[in-house]
Amino acid sequence: MVLQLDLSPLDKWLKVASRPFVISGPCSAETEDQVLETAVQLAKIKEVSVFRAGIWKPRTRPGSFEGVGSRGLRWLKKVKEETGLLVSTEVANEKHVYEALKYGIDLLWIGARTSVNPFTVQEIADALDGVDVMVLVKNPINPDIDLWTGAVERIAAAGIKKLGAVHRGFSTYEKTIYRNQPNWQMPIELHRRIPGLPIICDPSHISGSRKYLFEISQKAMDLNFDGLIIESHIDPDNAWSDAAQQITPDGLKELLKNLVLRHERPDDPRLLDLLGELRQQIDVFDENLLELMEKRMKIAETIGQFKKENNITILQSTRWDEIISKAVIKGESKGLSQEFIDSIFKAIHQESINHQMKVLNDDKQVEEIKG
Repeated sequence: MVLQLDLSPLDKWLKVASRPFVISGPCSAETEDQVLETAVQLAKIKEVSVFRAGIWKPRTRPGSFEGVGSRGLRWLKKVKEETGLLVSTEVANEKHVYEALKYGIDLLWIGARTSVNPFTVQEIADALDGVDVMVLVKNPINPDIDLWTGAVERIAAAGIKKLGAVHRGFSTYEKTIYRNQPNWQMPIELHRRIPGLPIICDPSHISGSRKYLFEISQKAMDLNFDGLIIESHIDPDNAWSDAAQQITPDGLKELLKNLVLRHERPDDPRLLDLLGELRQQIDVFDENLLELMEKRMKIAETIGQFKKENNITILQSTRWDEIISKAVIKGESKGLSQEFIDSIFKAIHQESINHQMKVLNDDKQVEEIKG
């Protein structure tokens, strides 16, 4: 389903806005001096449009630093007055919205722990009704595209036109090099569902480590994301929260300088023709893949019938481990990442199980039980 929301284009949010739209500042506002000094340094970077700082910090466990609270809003107001930067902070309930608006905060974002709860998002939307302010909606903690879409819709229904989404990655029980799995297909799907919705990438929360910030930022630009929100601190190693994922303003300046910004499409008609031909080849391969999957599932159904007749369980763990191990080795020899092989074969395996389940449960006994 494609949604048509009445949104303002990103370049209309500001008098001057160029890609990437950059939001930066510390994870948390700690002291007035720390906030102002960081802001002064960031204001010297021409790409930075908005200063960010967490005032209220929703932490996983009590006892962690949970932000300085409303007094930090005065510091953000001072940043705006002294540097000319727009200012932003996270809001997690309607009280936060009222407090932030009272101090003239320009941009509010709804965090991952909040966007997962439709009741809270609706309360925030009600508090924003009729207000001219920029709002960004972070993806929910878990990869639920409907939940993310719904949160954006709720804010749009409040009349917010300067509306965008933030891709900050998704929690997973599996250990990876990143703090949160990017799952790039999720923001791509959100953009497909809501054309014209600006998508901002949050490399800090995806990576969880400053050493991966550039890699994630560049990939976001390659995917034609509109902007970046990157945490920057004057002394990141001693930050009161999320120290490992923050960089200095000088580090941010270097990162932005090295980004390669590509065009969405070539201007040369000959290149467009070549691209069209290559895409046609991709379409043919996609069709072949679907036909192969259909044949594979037919075999899975035959296996399901065999298991049914011989009273054998569907899941065979040893067989599954053997399939994955072989696929990973063969995939790497063909230039395919372990992450890709693992995810695609898990999806295929789950679909095979679904087909076998239908075979096992497609029985007259089921009809008799229903009767």
